[in-house]
Amino acid sequence: MTADTVETRDGHTSGTARWAPGEHILWRYRGNATDRFHICRPVTVVQDTDELLAVWMAPGTVCVKPVLADGTPVSREPLASRYTKPRRVVRDRWFGTGVLKLARPGDPWSVWLFWERGWQFKNWYVNLEEPRRRWSGGVDSEDHFLDIAVYPDRHWEWRDEDEFAQAQADGLMPASQAGEVQAAARAAVEQITEWGAPFADGWEHWRPDPQWTLPALPDDWDRVPGRSPS
Repeated sequence: MTADTVETRDGHTSGTARWAPGEHILWRYRGNATDRFHICRPVTVVQDTDELLAVWMAPGTVCVKPVLADGTPVSREPLASRYTKPRRVVRDRWFGTGVLKLARPGDPWSVWLFWERGWQFKNWYVNLEEPRRRWSGGVDSEDHFLDIAVYPDRHWEWRDEDEFAQAQADGLMPASQAGEVQAAARAAVEQITEWGAPFADGWEHWRPDPQWTLPALPDDWDRVPGRSPS
């Protein structure tokens, strides 16, 4: 990975390079209430324009994810202690079907598409998150816990409302930030109700280029943008 020259919100500014289709970048999340990265997913660029960044996370991709200090998966820990017990990060493979991620510049969410085996489309997933910061090696964000599942018949439902509430109770999200997330969620619901982009854009029929190679997880996956590797 090259030395970084720019860090911006995921829109483009002067001097920011476009990523070409098929190029490999990193999609990362910082841990809440910390500057340390705890999720890193190597992805392949599908499209990179002023309107949209689309990336593909292929099955079998080696990623970084958080676990509890004793190795327990985060999702298996009772909610009351899920965010207070010590954690560490581990490398693991994405064993599910692939995920197509769509992000519009400045939106405080990204939209993910999921399929069942055999490319049977399952649903869209609106992941509430900090607007992504773009750097030479990829994009960085922070997950905001609350999510929205959207189905082909156009109905939608909230997801992880309990985690959103617990994160606030545990001090990972101040009241002011929680209010901003709730406002973003309402804005996302408005877009779902209107059934505009990206839901009406036919992305569920998209398929990856069979010649694409699997992205690798670099040793410096957690590097700070703007700093050359030591």
